[in-house]
Amino acid sequence: MSWVLLAILSAVFLGIYELVKKSAVRDNAVLPVLFFSVVTGALVWLPFLMWSVLSADTVPEFAASVSRISAKQHFWLFLKSCISAASWISGYFALKHLPISIASPIRATSPVWTILIAVLFLGESPAFWQWVGVLIILAAFYAFSLVGKLEGIHFHRDKWVGFMFLSALLSSASALYDKQLLQRMAFPAATVQCWFSIYLVVVLAPFYLLWKKGVWPTNRFEWRWSIPLIGLNLLVADYLYFSALNQSDALISVISPLRRSSILITFLGGIFLFGEKNWKPKAMCIVVLLIGVLLLYAK
Repeated sequence: MSWVLLAILSAVFLGIYELVKKSAVRDNAVLPVLFFSVVTGALVWLPFLMWSVLSADTVPEFAASVSRISAKQHFWLFLKSCISAASWISGYFALKHLPISIASPIRATSPVWTILIAVLFLGESPAFWQWVGVLIILAAFYAFSLVGKLEGIHFHRDKWVGFMFLSALLSSASALYDKQLLQRMAFPAATVQCWFSIYLVVVLAPFYLLWKKGVWPTNRFEWRWSIPLIGLNLLVADYLYFSALNQSDALISVISPLRRSSILITFLGGIFLFGEKNWKPKAMCIVVLLIGVLLLYAK
């Protein structure tokens, strides 16, 4: 399967992931939601890890075989989990306080930083019309900031907007680090995702325990079935994403903005599931975004 199609499928599951995440954090404590969602992902990977350790030769080709790695390689994957955990903590808190039809496009500005660094330092060179598509997508993201003013959200002084932009910056750093792991260091995709999921639990456990001890004021936690769905949808989205990035001809400067087209799903979900307002100007931004995505296929 081509890396472009894998990236599109990843975007679909990423959009569903954003919707169930919004459902889970609405009027709910953020840290336990985040912790139990990553626990779900780790529990899915544990059987594959044990199978690979005990009898690697019997793991069928279609299953996710986890390779043995050195202590140094474990450190690189632990570092990835730290970067992602920081991005998710800031992003989850922002999503709780912002409309999803505003929050998701803000976080989707991460391709701005990803593209800039990938071109300047990693030697990537998208085709001319792909560059045009990327610029149109980024212009659509900026238009979303203008729509936000209609809902009383002023980007330059709203702290939750700042949290979401921080999440976007860290997400960009994570995307570029993924390229290093999968293409430069030649990590297998399943190995990265397995240990990344497990180490996320390790990184986030102290935050959950501090919340449980009442170290800082928090909302009451209510268990919802959308919480494990966060982890499951992200697993599928990330597996497709890693598989795309693992192909030698894949361009992170194209995959990253293409994957962010998941905001189409969050946009519709925000309207029909959460009753969010000002959908007409947001729809215009989405149309511009779609034009940019289509141009990504041009050569």
